Amino acid sequence: MQAFVNHLATENQYQSTHLLRILHAIQARYHYIPESAIEQLAPLLNITRTQIIGVIEFYSFFHLTARGRYELLISDSITDHLVGKQALTDYLSTKLHVAVGEVRADGLVSLDNTSCTGLCDQGPAGLVNGYALPHLDHARIDQISELINQEIPIELWPSELFQVDDHIVKPGLLLSHPLTPGDALQSMFNRGLTATLAELDASGLRGRGGAGFKTASKWHYCRDESESERYVICNADEGEPGTFKDRVLLNSYAQQVFEGMTVCAAIIGAQQGFLYLRGEYLFLYEKLQQILAERRQLGLLGNNILNSDIHFDIDICLGAGAYICGEESALIESLEGKMGIPRNRPPYPVTQGYLGKPTVVNNVETFLAAAAIAHLGGQWFATIGTEKSKGTKILSISGDCARPGIYEYAFGTSIETILSDCGAEELLGVQIGGPSGLFISEQELQRKLAFEDLATGGSFIIFNKHRNLLEIVNNFTRFFAHESCGFCTPCRVGTSLLKNQLAKIVEGHGSAGDVVALEELCALVKNYSHCGLGQTAANPIMSTLARFPELYQSRLKNISYEPGFDLDAALETARQLANRNDAAAHLTQVEQD
Repeated sequence: MQAFVNHLATENQYQSTHLLRILHAIQARYHYIPESAIEQLAPLLNITRTQIIGVIEFYSFFHLTARGRYELLISDSITDHLVGKQALTDYLSTKLHVAVGEVRADGLVSLDNTSCTGLCDQGPAGLVNGYALPHLDHARIDQISELINQEIPIELWPSELFQVDDHIVKPGLLLSHPLTPGDALQSMFNRGLTATLAELDASGLRGRGGAGFKTASKWHYCRDESESERYVICNADEGEPGTFKDRVLLNSYAQQVFEGMTVCAAIIGAQQGFLYLRGEYLFLYEKLQQILAERRQLGLLGNNILNSDIHFDIDICLGAGAYICGEESALIESLEGKMGIPRNRPPYPVTQGYLGKPTVVNNVETFLAAAAIAHLGGQWFATIGTEKSKGTKILSISGDCARPGIYEYAFGTSIETILSDCGAEELLGVQIGGPSGLFISEQELQRKLAFEDLATGGSFIIFNKHRNLLEIVNNFTRFFAHESCGFCTPCRVGTSLLKNQLAKIVEGHGSAGDVVALEELCALVKNYSHCGLGQTAANPIMSTLARFPELYQSRLKNISYEPGFDLDAALETARQLANRNDAAAHLTQVEQD
């Protein structure tokens, strides 16, 4: 172990910013991070052992205690539950003689849940030692159990067990015409860097991660910073359940994504870029490294790109199972080898990002589109869409539909059209933008896919009328409670209180006062949380309560109060507590009242 850790430290130039990469290597070899490795690593990286332990405890894919030599994680996303996840997990537990959350007595195998694997269109899905296992069924579980019990190395398992499909059902403007490597760069150099930024501005491209900030403005602000050292980061940490488009783009369009990053680097003057790849996409890691190597050989990365005197290269950082790292400042913290706790803003990354330097952070789809615009021009893109939402949006569609997969639509397309194309029938509603987004009912199908109406990072989860809506909301609320980073009280405590209060109602133990208290908790968590996770954690409850109040009412029990009890006065007290400026300190009191 000592020689191995020394080798890792040397290979990573003793840089603490490479801590996640080092921990991944140790975890892969020993199936946990031994205390002796931590003790040895701390002085080598010139950081404290408590800092290393804090990082290990923050990320769900790192462990301080041993896991099985075969570590199985089954996705707990609602899309997996829709296709029988729970029964299959129980079956797997029986076959392997190991309880969920436990390591088998012989240390061979461990079994647990994970929030989402990014395989929402081909579940139930799981991971074995980090590698994706789609389309789980009884036959595959029998096969996997036999391979584990025979201690067959994973690299010798049948390849079909790991086959992940793209399922591109409806390609559009971007997906139908992928670029040849180098096209965008050559067009940019022919046109000029400033003129290319003007084309990006004319295109009206806005960030495709959900917030929709104008891409050209972000690049312009970063370019104009006085610092000479700048960075480009591609956010490929799509941890939102129901979202998997970035996985497909990186599998089939990675050349164009990397080209978009390089276009950005040339315009803003960056020499180093990072692709932050979610840990669940480990199976893409080596393929992406090979594509980067090919681009270097073609002169599209590295020194003097296409004889332009521009120098830029890209490194890949693998995440470790933390949904919060999809938030750009948390992602930057993780890239620096730290816990992924969101930063206070301002300052924003364009002025103080990675290592305190100006940094552009865009997601996979944004860089894909930017490369196409650099080659074909802004007008080509801007002629499609609406006045405020130019171009197309790539969607991940899953759930109760005949044709789950990837769809690309012009902005302004109606929800009704999208649902018709994917074969959604007997509709109850659609969760747009993942759990942090908005639930819409069948009464809202004329609404449009657009920033001015239904903005989304790209996820549609469809539910038919045979589904239990409150169980769906329960799943989403548990997800947020599990994924809270714990930094701020309103989110750390509030998401747990939301989970418990909702469960009380769903299980039939609530009264009318409990619904009011639930609404008050939603307001507290939304208004006082530090970052977007807490600020959106109550969305599943609020959007469904507004549209289906009768479902919540149907779970309430009739309660007779003692003579003289003033329910209205008690509820008013709860409201007053919720409205106090120091509301975070009174969350527990609200729960008690």
